[in-house]
Amino acid sequence: MSADCPSLSRFTVALLAYLGVTTMCTPAWAFRPFDGTDAAVAAPGELEIELQPAGTLRQGSGKTLIAPATVVNVGLSDRWEAVFQGQGQFPLSASDQPAAFAGAGAFLKHVLRPGSLQGESGPSIATEFGALLPGIRADAGFGASVAGIVSQRWEWGTVHFNSQTTLTRDHHVDQFVSTILEGPSQWKVRPVVEISYEEEFGQSRSVSGLIGAIWQVRDDLAFDIGFRHALTNRQPVNEIRAGLTFGLPLRLGSMPSALRKQ
Repeated sequence: MSADCPSLSRFTVALLAYLGVTTMCTPAWAFRPFDGTDAAVAAPGELEIELQPAGTLRQGSGKTLIAPATVVNVGLSDRWEAVFQGQGQFPLSASDQPAAFAGAGAFLKHVLRPGSLQGESGPSIATEFGALLPGIRADAGFGASVAGIVSQRWEWGTVHFNSQTTLTRDHHVDQFVSTILEGPSQWKVRPVVEISYEEEFGQSRSVSGLIGAIWQVRDDLAFDIGFRHALTNRQPVNEIRAGLTFGLPLRLGSMPSALRKQ
């Protein structure tokens, strides 16, 4: 692993330590542990951290530790946010494979139509677009993606539909679609399900299902767990995801402290 990785670990520890002393609370809705997302953004001047300290991925005979997986959402102007993501990968079943930093990307997300997720009527509609970035010992090259997201919340639950088209780092076209179902937003612990399909044309095809739960501990903190099973080119893929979402308002010259999705 490169010299950047200890810095990433220290950054993660610092965020978790600061979380323990956070006192300001505003509503936050976790959007882990899904592959898709929702049609909502962080409020202007606020920071949302989606963190998976450690998880496991088993594909065929190979097993990988994912640690950490991080998504950072920064609220910009009204209805806009910047999104940065990446994850560490540590092969557990092949000692000759080096650790890597993969899945890096930088995106912009915009709510095109405020709706039920923003306290208004009808569906919320958003778009997310940006660049896939080179990793460290993984994911050489650049790519790009654009996605459309539609979300609708009712008393009995919430549905999110995602459709994303990607030009991969290898310059192949990839199409991803998913549907996420959440239990009632009033429940302290709400069950969640995601069904998705992805095809990298001429390369691979994957059908995936995830089942899990989100525990809303308080307004600015949620924990999640998910179990994902997929078939990629008829090869089974199993993954355990567990993490948390918390928020911090950005303040110039001081440490930030809470979160809200508008």
